[in-house]
Amino acid sequence: MTLAITGLYASLLAFVMIGLGYRVVRLRRKYRVGVLDGGHHELTQAIRIHGNATEWVPIVLILFACAESLQLSPWVLHGLGIVLVLSRILHIQGLRKSVGRSFGRYAGIVGTWTVATVLGCYNIYRFVMQAML
Repeated sequence: MTLAITGLYASLLAFVMIGLGYRVVRLRRKYRVGVLDGGHHELTQAIRIHGNATEWVPIVLILFACAESLQLSPWVLHGLGIVLVLSRILHIQGLRKSVGRSFGRYAGIVGTWTVATVLGCYNIYRFVMQAML
């Protein structure tokens, strides 16, 4: 069995994360800061945006791979993958505009949490059903 669908969304999100990492590096060079943020708000913001993606994307992709290996419908997987990618992009845009409340930030995290919850519930359901056999 392959994890082709997981691979697709992992690859798309990897490019998003590379872009976020590049932004951090570019700002570190601009402000000549090797560690932390040097007191530069723009760099602090870029670090947190990248950090948030690093905190959420890997666990959701693990849940995604588990669900795909447990044969969740490809249509459902693609739907969840699209929601995840769009949610992460919305979250990035929301955080870039405001460190406070914003539509993008709210929609991005709600979408990410929803995908994680659906996949987590599916994986637990499949585990329980297999344990009962």
